[in-house]
Amino acid sequence: MADLTLLKTLCECNGVSGWEDAVRDRIVAEITPYVTALQIDPLGNIIAFKKGAAPAKTKLMLSAHMDEVGFLVTHITDDGKLKFTPVGGIDKRILPGKQVMVNGIPGIIGAKPIHLLKGDEKGSAIPLDDMAIDIGAKDRAEAESVVSLGDPVAFAAKTSFPGEMVLGKAIDDRAGCVILIDLLKQDLPYDMTFVFCVQEEVGLRGSRTAAYTVDPQAAIVVESTTAADLPGVEGEKQVCCVGKGPVVSFMDRSTIYDRSYYQLAFALAKQKGIPCQTKHMVAGGNDAGAIHQSRGGVRTIAVSLPCRYLHGPMGLIAQSDLHQAQALISSLANTIAGGSEL
Repeated sequence: MADLTLLKTLCECNGVSGWEDAVRDRIVAEITPYVTALQIDPLGNIIAFKKGAAPAKTKLMLSAHMDEVGFLVTHITDDGKLKFTPVGGIDKRILPGKQVMVNGIPGIIGAKPIHLLKGDEKGSAIPLDDMAIDIGAKDRAEAESVVSLGDPVAFAAKTSFPGEMVLGKAIDDRAGCVILIDLLKQDLPYDMTFVFCVQEEVGLRGSRTAAYTVDPQAAIVVESTTAADLPGVEGEKQVCCVGKGPVVSFMDRSTIYDRSYYQLAFALAKQKGIPCQTKHMVAGGNDAGAIHQSRGGVRTIAVSLPCRYLHGPMGLIAQSDLHQAQALISSLANTIAGGSEL
């Protein structure tokens, strides 16, 4: 069972792409007693090898990314407000009024008050250039005493567990990290390599170098994906649904997944009574896009958690999906590393 306490801890770490240090340090502390060998590569990826009961017949890499979407400070105004740019894909419509953290300092994303908006401005998304982060500084000098240009900005949110759900920031992809950590702590039937990647949200950068280093024959990418099972969204536009099990993709905008592994995932899910669903739209992408093209090619599959409000201040997943995804990924990993396909 995936560790919910650890999930809360990791989600509440700040790790905007390129600034994953706090997340990395926490993961390293968690996994060090359980690994055979561990390295941090020059980009900051964690590459952890664990010996199993037998050598793998297919060299397998399991991957999840540590980084989250956020912002960087680009300018400090004379009155002490912080201008910013997004890191990763973020819907600008949701930003005004959201609380953020800058170097441990709380702030709020502000914009022109609604009573000052004119004409079409009232029905339009506010441009990023018209927003700024307010940390309560009285002027530029006070702001510059605690903030520098290029500093990362993360959404501020506490993780909670209403009913059977999990609410928290950076579930994409700290939930994937927790699944890999829990698997790594178990006795493994075969040797496996676990990779915790940096900079996925800005172009799959960490996974590209990590896959080159590991040189796997096969890879399982553990992710979170958009669930649009919301009022007014019908059919395939929902993409996937929270509470209906892990999501397996046949294609997205960066990868056409290995057909045999795709079929294997559903066969194993049926065999073990794990609910499983297909991603119903060809959309998005993840580290599989870089991994499957590494060196001479890597057979790759992605197993994702359905997550509502992805890339926002707060995501939502079902605890059952988290646990079922871990069960499916464990079964897939053992089967692939053992050189077997149903």
